Amino acid sequence: MSGSSLLGCPVFNKGSAFTEEERAEFGLHGLLPPHVGTLDEQLARRYGDFQQRTSSILQHIYLRDLQDRNEVLFYKLMKGHIAEMMPLIYTPVVGEACQHFSKIYRSPRGLFLSYQYRDEMESILENRPYKDVDVIVVTDGERILGLGDLGVGGMGIPVGKLALYTLCGGIHPARTLPILLDVGTDNPDSLADPLYLGWRHERVRGQAYDDFIEAFVQAVTKALPNTLLQWEDFALPNAHRLLDRYRDRLCTFNDDIQGTAAVALSAVLAAGEVAQTKLVDQRIVVLGAGTAGTGISDQIVAAMVDDGLSEAEAIARIWLVDRHGLLVEGMTGLQPFQAKYAKPRAMVASWPDLGDEISFLDTIENVKPTVLIGTSGQPGAFREEAIRRMASHVQRPAIFPLSNPTSRCEAIPADLVVWTEGRALIATGSPFADVPHNGRVFRIGQCNNSYIFPGMGQGIMTSGASRVSDTMFLAAARTLSQNAPARRSPDASLFPALEEIDKVSRQIAKAVALQAQAEGLAETTSEEELDRRFDARWWQPEYPKIRRKH
Repeated sequence: MSGSSLLGCPVFNKGSAFTEEERAEFGLHGLLPPHVGTLDEQLARRYGDFQQRTSSILQHIYLRDLQDRNEVLFYKLMKGHIAEMMPLIYTPVVGEACQHFSKIYRSPRGLFLSYQYRDEMESILENRPYKDVDVIVVTDGERILGLGDLGVGGMGIPVGKLALYTLCGGIHPARTLPILLDVGTDNPDSLADPLYLGWRHERVRGQAYDDFIEAFVQAVTKALPNTLLQWEDFALPNAHRLLDRYRDRLCTFNDDIQGTAAVALSAVLAAGEVAQTKLVDQRIVVLGAGTAGTGISDQIVAAMVDDGLSEAEAIARIWLVDRHGLLVEGMTGLQPFQAKYAKPRAMVASWPDLGDEISFLDTIENVKPTVLIGTSGQPGAFREEAIRRMASHVQRPAIFPLSNPTSRCEAIPADLVVWTEGRALIATGSPFADVPHNGRVFRIGQCNNSYIFPGMGQGIMTSGASRVSDTMFLAAARTLSQNAPARRSPDASLFPALEEIDKVSRQIAKAVALQAQAEGLAETTSEEELDRRFDARWWQPEYPKIRRKH
């Protein structure tokens, strides 16, 4: 590359920071202003420009445009303002960006694999912009956050996730690939929108859908056999099924099921440490028995088993409530991964004043939970009466309204603090400001998957792990929990500051790599060798010297 083609490549573009020698060698004189700038000068210019954007969605668009022009400058700016900017490229603003994807679309990024071109899967995959890929994030757009079927608009999720793989986990941006599997949409607004960019067709289902997914997996394993594949925002009927089908065929995981579970488990472990209670003694109610809720429950069960309980004993400590009430035996329509949490009728027979459905409030009153987790996508579902009843039974209730974006959150942290008289240990799915109350300031931690999956990805890639196991996620969760500031100060957050996330990701990466080695999923090396590999692989947003290839 040289001249305009070099300036148009976001991985290598330096803009005004190209040196005199580079300008001469690559034919850039005249294409740039004469002053040779520095990265610091560019950061000051771009941050000032960013501050002129008056809304979150305009700031998101600005940052995405910068990413498409200059990757180093984008990540350096993000790193310097991570607490301010990460919510703009990921939750909660990415949800709004996905809803308006077709209206704000500017530059191509990643691959769109459309069902109408299903017979050309392998050749389309060859069109990827960079040939060597460490991580793929793929979605079919059917269950984007708590917003539902957004079709092709779901591409914002893989793009945002992979930006965090780089920002937090040190994966080189040119070794990431976002993919949208466009199998249509059942969203009538999208189908009627003249600006909609996706395939205008009802969503493909059944055997045709399965055949399309199989063709995709075969194409990936043929072209990129050593790549980590992350499934993202697939609907409930498909998420578990696809993970179960492919987890032993390639290096893969589902972040909604396993990543969400690991970060939630970390919050449970940290809260237990603050409350001075053991994990095996917790009573846990989960509102929302979908992909995230059951995934969290599975991970907690695995941790309890690791701490000495039988699986049956661990399951008995978890109560799942869905839109039809508490899951109990005999309920129709339960998926297999839900049915194992259905309580025997005899267990709830003594509960007073129960109708055909056992409500969330009834469950709170009778279980007397120590931990309450929300994955329902129902705003305000944690009502004051339920929270006050929970707080009347436990000194330090752990309450985690995890649904995102913010518009879907089960409760506002400020309300939870008031309703529990400042005793609650709170983590949320979207970012919230600190809460002042009675002369104290409560730090609200975001139970954000970005604390887990970037370190997971780096650990998997660096160790050369062939598969992703549940115990690797357990190792990641325990490592993250050890970094909880609340362990040192009770009013502090259950999660480390975002400014520390790359350091925590490095610890998680190492724990995951060591766990992969212990399970025989990766070649055994010394810890010193792992550290050397991490140092060599961890990408930093700094301009490299470049020279023409002869």
